[in-house]
Amino acid sequence: MTIDRRALGFGSGERAVYAADPWTSRGRLYHEDGSPTRSDFQRDRDRIVHTTAFRRLKHKTQVFIAQDGDHYRTRLTHTIEVAQIARALARALKLDEDLAEGVALVHDFGHTPFGHTGEDALHEVLLPYGGFDHNAQSLRIVTKLERRYAEFDGINLTWESLEGLVKHNGPLLTADGVGTRGPVPQPILDYCELHDLELATYASLEAQVAAIADDIAYNTHDIDDGLRSGYLTFDMLEEIPFLAGLMAEVRARYPHLEPSRFTHEIMRRQITRMVEDVIGVAQERFSQLRPESAADIRGADRVIATFSEGMAETDRQIKAMLFKRIYRNPDIMRIRAGAARIVTDLFAAYMANPKEMQSHYWVDHIAGLADAPKARHVGDYLAGMTDTYAISAHRRLFDHTPDLR
Repeated sequence: MTIDRRALGFGSGERAVYAADPWTSRGRLYHEDGSPTRSDFQRDRDRIVHTTAFRRLKHKTQVFIAQDGDHYRTRLTHTIEVAQIARALARALKLDEDLAEGVALVHDFGHTPFGHTGEDALHEVLLPYGGFDHNAQSLRIVTKLERRYAEFDGINLTWESLEGLVKHNGPLLTADGVGTRGPVPQPILDYCELHDLELATYASLEAQVAAIADDIAYNTHDIDDGLRSGYLTFDMLEEIPFLAGLMAEVRARYPHLEPSRFTHEIMRRQITRMVEDVIGVAQERFSQLRPESAADIRGADRVIATFSEGMAETDRQIKAMLFKRIYRNPDIMRIRAGAARIVTDLFAAYMANPKEMQSHYWVDHIAGLADAPKARHVGDYLAGMTDTYAISAHRRLFDHTPDLR
């Protein structure tokens, strides 16, 4: 029986002319025949969900170490929230929802254990060997480190998904070939030699909505987790006019609401207002640019899916509050110091004796390598660890492991 793929109705509705089209994808590095029941972007999303890297996100820190409580966000729950917001934005803007969701689901694959603390510590020890960048590591995972398929390493995502992974925060190069945020990480440059991701252009609008969804999600859930932990109070939120207005709105409608419900009513309004702001900005820019294809989005001179000036200021105020009250809180800084020590100790131990990397598939070949390639293997191994595995590995190798509580 022959299946008419175009008659299956992929997605939830008609796509706009500027949306990515799964029927005209630029393809995969390794050719594969199309699926009779799924678009190429659906297949990408499904492959992402079935990876080992995706499952590991369950035990990787977002802000609070998982030991602190079962209800704090992890990288996995954060990723799911980002994907939900990205899909909502994609639907409103008539984009390909599957591509937007896939980019959202893969965007944090390269993060280390212990959140940004682990990333900073790993970057520091890898500086002599090219440093560490979580976006570049995400690309390494999906193009090289996942070992699931008989015919290729990685999971062979489409060009559009890889472009979104690498460029969701904007172009990496200027038109003159200068890095927009410093030197482009070598793993990205190496991959582009094989499969050019056009680093000097913007990514698809699907990738852009995934990026702004990330901002919306963590601005909101870090406040929620901060209130749960006690590092934030409602009085602190009053310092930000946008949040103060939301709180006044909730109090006026529900004057005797219990704190947990009060928090949720604020958060849901925050997400809604931010999503609606992005939609409004995108629609305004459509009217200015009049894009007629996804190529017009990539070639535009500005990002399309972003906050208005007023909401961007609110975003800055929220981030400043989170840094002051949570990320730089003395208790969190003490925990961060312990987490950084775990990463640096493990790096030194594995460089001295690679055979301690018990589950690394290249462990028998690493000892004879020069320091630079050996360090990259050690970095891959450490970046792939969950918080719990890193703590366990440290306890096995060292007499004292920092208490991360």
